[in-house]
Amino acid sequence: MLITTTNDIAHKRIVRTIGLVRGNTIRSRHLGHDLLAGLKNLVGGEISDYTKMIAECREEALDRMVEQARANGANAVVGVRFATSEMMELAAELLAYGTAVVVEDLPE
Repeated sequence: MLITTTNDIAHKRIVRTIGLVRGNTIRSRHLGHDLLAGLKNLVGGEISDYTKMIAECREEALDRMVEQARANGANAVVGVRFATSEMMELAAELLAYGTAVVVEDLPE
């Protein structure tokens, strides 16, 4: 499955547009991690637990988006974007979305 943030793919042509596909995940923060993050905030630097959590969220949302695209017969997703929103005080949603398409190689 080809996934791109652009609306086209080099050396490919879109032969069918299937439509919007999306994948999301909602995660809550761990209170213990919040305490450690607060301490880290005092001295500065990367909060690696949150970096890891967000990376896992992105991958899960992408996997779910790709699963939906495949189920609809796509072999690529173009125009992929991410969005986040706070669901409640300690939980956030990460959404991946794009346009599912069928592409084929351009003749050489």
